Amino acid sequence: MIGFVKGTVDAVSENTALIDVNGVGYEVNIGSGCAAEMPGTGEEVKLYTYLAVREDDMSLFGFLHREELELFRMLIRVSGIGPKGAQGILSVMSVSDLRFAILTGDAKAISQAPGIGGKTAQKLIVELKDKIGDAVSYDRGDLKGADVLPAQDDRTEAAEALIALGYSQTEAYRAVRSAEVPENADANTILKAALKYL
Repeated sequence: MIGFVKGTVDAVSENTALIDVNGVGYEVNIGSGCAAEMPGTGEEVKLYTYLAVREDDMSLFGFLHREELELFRMLIRVSGIGPKGAQGILSVMSVSDLRFAILTGDAKAISQAPGIGGKTAQKLIVELKDKIGDAVSYDRGDLKGADVLPAQDDRTEAAEALIALGYSQTEAYRAVRSAEVPENADANTILKAALKYL
């Protein structure tokens, strides 16, 4: 019903933004990540929105980026995940991280979101894995299907070492991909750089 609101920022808190649209104030539920990216009071903003209608409530949920809204819509179709739960997931994970976690079956990373347990995270993965697509852009490279890292044994070894240390798959692979190392670096060098990144 309301695809987006575009107006002046009147106030922003951790969970809501008040947007003045031609003299009408729209209270929009936002995640902490969105709150951190919001422009200052008096500046213009455009939030892509979803109107959640219940018997006793109507709430707008807003996102600065259209891809976040698209993923939010997918999340709320999973049984057991409502609008607040979906926004909670997107508050603790970027779109890329969440897609990566779904593709790699990383329920541990998803269950770090408030109100999302292990069973719900597993259900989310099962229901959305095929819908996310075969290829997804992640950090510096594309992931296709199960090929979560290029065929580089040292990087894979470093990622597996991080997982053994207790990091989630998503955290481990992101750190290994983002670590600043020479092309011919061995697993130990990559591991040290990834730990610094983390």
